[in-house]
Amino acid sequence: MTSSFVVVANRLPVDRVDLPNRQTTWRRSPGGLVTALAPVMQRHHGAWIGWSGAADEKLDPFDTDDMHLVPVELTREDVELYYEGFSNATLWPLYHDVIVPPEFHREWWEAYVAVNLRFAEAAAGAAAEDAVVWVHDYQLQLVPSILRRLRPDVRIGFFLHIPFPPTELFAQMPWRRQILDGLLGADLVGFQRPGAASNFARLARNRMGLRTRGDRIHLPDDRVVRARAFPISIDVGELEELARRPETEQRAKEIRAEVGNPQHVLLGVDRLDYTKGIRQRLRAFGELLDENRVSVDDAVFVQVATPSRERVEQYRMLRDDIELLVGRINGEHGRIGTPAINYQHTSYTRPEMAALYRAADLAVVTPLRDGMNLVAKEYVACRYDDTGALLLSEFAGAADEFRQAFLVNPHDINGLKDTMLEAMRCEPRQLNRRMKAMRKHLAQHDVNVWAASFLRALHAED
Repeated sequence: MTSSFVVVANRLPVDRVDLPNRQTTWRRSPGGLVTALAPVMQRHHGAWIGWSGAADEKLDPFDTDDMHLVPVELTREDVELYYEGFSNATLWPLYHDVIVPPEFHREWWEAYVAVNLRFAEAAAGAAAEDAVVWVHDYQLQLVPSILRRLRPDVRIGFFLHIPFPPTELFAQMPWRRQILDGLLGADLVGFQRPGAASNFARLARNRMGLRTRGDRIHLPDDRVVRARAFPISIDVGELEELARRPETEQRAKEIRAEVGNPQHVLLGVDRLDYTKGIRQRLRAFGELLDENRVSVDDAVFVQVATPSRERVEQYRMLRDDIELLVGRINGEHGRIGTPAINYQHTSYTRPEMAALYRAADLAVVTPLRDGMNLVAKEYVACRYDDTGALLLSEFAGAADEFRQAFLVNPHDINGLKDTMLEAMRCEPRQLNRRMKAMRKHLAQHDVNVWAASFLRALHAED
């Protein structure tokens, strides 16, 4: 069975559900990418290439939810070297401004090449003649060029969901030319921000000696690759509908009561990752308490830190560091039954997240570097009454779109403190005006618009 539209991503768009009778079934993942692409998949009987999430699991292709799924097997060694190693200990820190030093190991690179070849071969087998193949994210940057060699008839798009680094940082990569070659196998390379697309074009010019003009990169075989920004978004309607439910509003009131009904509830929602700026924002909030500029009657901070990559040493150290900081601040400023920081190292369901977004007066989104940061957009989507405030790092892609947010440099602790206070003390009318403008932009640029604009550009003639 072949398909005219093929998606290639590290993970399949489904989650495993283990039934009581020891049977396994699958349900669609809640992510925005799946939501955006599902209608396209259904129209074109599309195929999705990806890993099931379990090591050493061999699965035959199967159909679910009008999608044809083609699992790619990863061994335990693949998970260790390709995924935890090269993808998340080499590429992730390098592409996020070297917040921690990337590690360069040849055996990791060799595993990355081997796994990318496996994904490309699976895509080549699943694609019909002249199909469209859309490859996603940093784990699969070699797939476009391998696929082009295997299937020169198909049209290939690639989208990078994380930042793309400037030339000075990318130059550290020992296999920089191979990665650039890999990406240049696509007809269209999409990025979250215009600066990332410019970084890529500059590298193609300076490192590969290619001619560039605007968003076009000219290859020696007369092929043209375009590099453009396509800022990703969320399913706005789905999240707003969830936020408007009476049970969500009731749960939001319960959350405020559970944290002591302060005047302001501040909220952070992140994967527990060193790129997210969790330590900086909690330190800033702690200093506001130290300086008596706020008290736990004025403000309580709720920080949700979803577990992430817990086998990696850097992440274990980060968790210990943050938990020590939270303990110190609560020990000095909290009261029995009312901690200054409610720290939750867990993940929540979508309904519970919507309730948290409704309960929070101020969302504090302060990544040190982020391709987009969809938490900012989820918070805005849930504020259907135009209340609330968004404090946003200028180093998140969302800052390009939400100019009405309280923008801040998360490395500047004093600036963070002052901006937190400014947002908490801002007049309701001004907050309404800011939120209304952000919501209008978000409604006009949801995830469906993002997917349609990328695919339209991919189909366009050079």
